[in-house]
Amino acid sequence: MTSFVHVDQPTSHPGVQRAEILFGQIKAARAGASGSRPLIALLVVAVIAAVLVVGDKLVSTWDEGALLAAWAVLCGAVFAGIALFASSLRAPASKVAALWNAAAQRRAASRADARFLATAHSDPRVMQELQAAVWREQSEGKASPAAVAKVDALARKAARSNDARMPTLYEAMRRMNSSRYY
Repeated sequence: MTSFVHVDQPTSHPGVQRAEILFGQIKAARAGASGSRPLIALLVVAVIAAVLVVGDKLVSTWDEGALLAAWAVLCGAVFAGIALFASSLRAPASKVAALWNAAAQRRAASRADARFLATAHSDPRVMQELQAAVWREQSEGKASPAAVAKVDALARKAARSNDARMPTLYEAMRRMNSSRYY
């Protein structure tokens, strides 16, 4: 009586199985490309640049509505390509960011050194502190002879410029006015 019931029905949809197989293949292809990640990153950037150039040439003669739609599709394709290869592009991008940060730190240190040396050049107390620090480093054997020579030359130059410098009219008037009250 119950011969018309079939219990051998599939438990998953065939489309879902095909999609799982496709995603597995894409994941395996992305995982296997770890040795050639820089080449993949360069290829992705080149393809994106080529697509942008071709897209610009193609849509430059279109009218407003079609132009907007074409650029929306093109930008969507570019973002999808970047999202697909984001793990391949992460390492080169982090290297570029690290190089940029290191260069920024070097520039900041250079500016700070230049400000400090300008202050040491104009203020004899700072120059004496700088000379004392260099002599301490030299006595401990840590300072290079070039650094010692540079600081000595800077100190001689600052001493000559401070001794032979004629005060400006503003400085002379300030000194004269401040001497009246003290």
